[in-house]
Amino acid sequence: MHSFLKELIVKAGDLCLAEQGQLTLQSLEFKTRKDLVTATDRQVEAFLIQEIQSRFPDHGIWGEETGQMLTDSDYCWIIDPIDGTTSFFHGQPYYAISIALKKKQEIILGAVYAPALGQLFHARKNQGAWLNDHPIQVSATTTLTDAVMATGFACLRAGKKNNNLVHFNRIVPQLRDIRRCGSAAIDLCYVAAGKVDGFWEMNLNVYDVAAGILMVTEAQGEVTDFTGGPDFPEKGIVAANPVLADILRSQLTS
Repeated sequence: MHSFLKELIVKAGDLCLAEQGQLTLQSLEFKTRKDLVTATDRQVEAFLIQEIQSRFPDHGIWGEETGQMLTDSDYCWIIDPIDGTTSFFHGQPYYAISIALKKKQEIILGAVYAPALGQLFHARKNQGAWLNDHPIQVSATTTLTDAVMATGFACLRAGKKNNNLVHFNRIVPQLRDIRRCGSAAIDLCYVAAGKVDGFWEMNLNVYDVAAGILMVTEAQGEVTDFTGGPDFPEKGIVAANPVLADILRSQLTS
């Protein structure tokens, strides 16, 4: 299934590359005033579902655009066809396809492909994580002063009054720098690869983070909610090496 997943997600990335730049304002739909979806999101998800059902007809699927099907199966593929749709529509490279495979309650496979960047991240439970087939590991940074972190603002897109701005204003002045890709899947993979030292965000969905969570944990990192518990992403999400994750959580709950 690992090889199937890698081949499948690259094909989905090729669809994105072919369609990016071809979209118009008239082709957009809006889930909310700020949360947009393109025809390519739907096209890619339909392609992925068709390929998975053809190979594994008894597996469940949870897609961002189509919802859940075959929910009584032990296996469930969790799909975000384009994480970072705004970047995709605006011709920017920071978007990715994210696919995870869950067996019962455990994520056992994950892949995130950023086609415009040529970066394929993949992970297998208890076997490690890779970027373009090279093993990856979280950074060893243990202080905020030395850290470059990533975050996002799904909370603002959702119109939440309790949002990330308070945390952002407290944490960012203590960091070396901050990055904002607009794709939680990429942010988590960059934590896994040591390209950024930590990540936090609010108001994400399971399909945004499922594959990235496995990437971080298989790269010797830690993923929790804001309080250190397992209720992520519902109660926020924190990802970093264990030492830095503890420091970041203290900032988020102070």
